[in-house]
Amino acid sequence: MTADIFQPSVAGLSRRLAAFVHRSRWEDIPEPVRAHAMRAVFNGFGTALGGSSDQAVLRLTESLAPFSAGEVATVIGHAQRRDALTAAFLNAAAINVFDFDDTHAGTIIHPTAPVLPVVLALAEILAVSGAELLHAFTLGVEVACRIGNAVSPGHYDRGWHITSTCGIFGAAMAAAKLLDLGEDEMVWALGNASAQASGLVETLGFMAKSTGVGNAARGGLISALMARSGVEGPPAPLEGPRGFLRVCSDHPKPELIEAGLGQSWEIRRNMFKPYPCGVVLNPVIDACLAARAAPDFSVGRVAEIVVRGAPLLKARADRPEVTTGREAQVSAQHAVAVSLLRGRAGAEEFSDALVNDPLVRELRAKIRPVEIDAGTPVDAAHVMIRYADGSPLAVSEKVATGSLARPMSDQALREKFAALAHYGCPALAVDPLADMLWALADQQSAGDVMKLARPAVAVAGA
Repeated sequence: MTADIFQPSVAGLSRRLAAFVHRSRWEDIPEPVRAHAMRAVFNGFGTALGGSSDQAVLRLTESLAPFSAGEVATVIGHAQRRDALTAAFLNAAAINVFDFDDTHAGTIIHPTAPVLPVVLALAEILAVSGAELLHAFTLGVEVACRIGNAVSPGHYDRGWHITSTCGIFGAAMAAAKLLDLGEDEMVWALGNASAQASGLVETLGFMAKSTGVGNAARGGLISALMARSGVEGPPAPLEGPRGFLRVCSDHPKPELIEAGLGQSWEIRRNMFKPYPCGVVLNPVIDACLAARAAPDFSVGRVAEIVVRGAPLLKARADRPEVTTGREAQVSAQHAVAVSLLRGRAGAEEFSDALVNDPLVRELRAKIRPVEIDAGTPVDAAHVMIRYADGSPLAVSEKVATGSLARPMSDQALREKFAALAHYGCPALAVDPLADMLWALADQQSAGDVMKLARPAVAVAGA
C-alpha cells in the first residue's frame, strides 16, 4: 500500500489520539457512558472469576509464577498475588478464556479483557479512585475499538485476532492515563504498543489464544511504563508509512478513529454475552432453546439438524469434530447439541466433560455442516430440526440475546456474575464483591475491590 492513499488530514493522527486521552476529564464522560463502563467492568470481573480455575489459566500461572517479581497485584480468584505484569497477563487470560466476555459490535473486539487487568493492577500500586479507574478504562476501550473500526473488517478476516492486536493500544492508553503521562509519552506508549501488536485467529479453540490476549494486557502496561522511563516510539505509529494501519489492513479507514471522538462513544456499542462461546453462536443457541421449549419437541426423535447463518458463522464455528471444551466454544454443532439436550448453555455445557458425553456426541453427529445465508446478519440464525418421521421444527432467531437491540439486563448480569463465581471460584464471598463493583464509581480506593477478589482458600494448582 503506497503512502499517498491516506488523506493529508491523517497526518498527526497518533498525536491527536494521544492528546484526546491526555486532556480527557472524568467530567467529560456522559453519565450513560460511565454506567456502561461500570457494567463492562462488572461483567469482565465475573468472567475472570469463572475462568480463574480453567486449565489454561492454571497452566499459564504455573509457567509464569517462577518469574514473578514480587506480590503486589491480585490474580482474580487466586489467593497468592503476583507482580503487576504477570497479574495483568493472567487476568486478561481469565476474562477471555471462556469467550464469555463482552463484544464490540462491528469489530468483534473483546475490549475489557486486555484493558481492565491493566487498570486493576495499577490500582493496587497507585492511589486510584474508582472514578479514575473507570475513566482510564473507558478511554482504553475507546482507543482499542476505534482502532479496530479503522482496520475492520479486513484485519480480522485476514486472520488477525483483533482483541489482541487492537487491545494492546487500549491497554497502553489506559495505563498511560492512570500513570498521568504527558502527551509525548502517550505517543511513545502507542509506538511501544505497535511494536508488540500481535495475535492470530488460528489460535481460537486452543490455550494459545489466551497467550495473545494476556500479552495484549501485559504489553500495553509495559508500553506505558517504558514510555514513562523515556523509551521513545515513532511519531506516527498508527498512520505512518509502515505503521499499524497500513501494515495490518489492506483497506484501512483511519478517519474512523477520530470520527465523533469525544462525542459518540464506542463503549456504548459494547455487548455482553449470555453464553460462553463465540458471539456468532448466540443466535444459534437462542433458536435451539426456543425449539426445545416447543410443546412437541423431542430430542429422541431428532434425525437431522440444519443450521443456517451469516458467512462468519460458517467461517468461525463450523466445527463438528471437537474434543475439548475450548474447541467447543467455537463449534456450532456442540452449541446446538448441548442447548437441545440440557436446555441451557453455561460454562458447564462447554466443559471437556460435556464435549465427550455420549449423548452430546450422538446428537452432534446428526448436525449437518453450517449453511451460509448471505442475507442473515451475524446476530441472527436459522435452525431446522427434522424428526425421524419427516416432520420439521423450524426456528429463526432474528435478534440474539446480548445484542445491541436485545441487551442483557442488569439483573441478568448479576445472575451471570454469581453463576460464574460459583463455577470458577466457589470459595469466594460473592455478594460483597458484586456490591462493591456495582458501586465502583463511588469508591475512594479502587484497589480495595481486589482484596475481595482473593478467596480464603487457594485455587487448586495456583
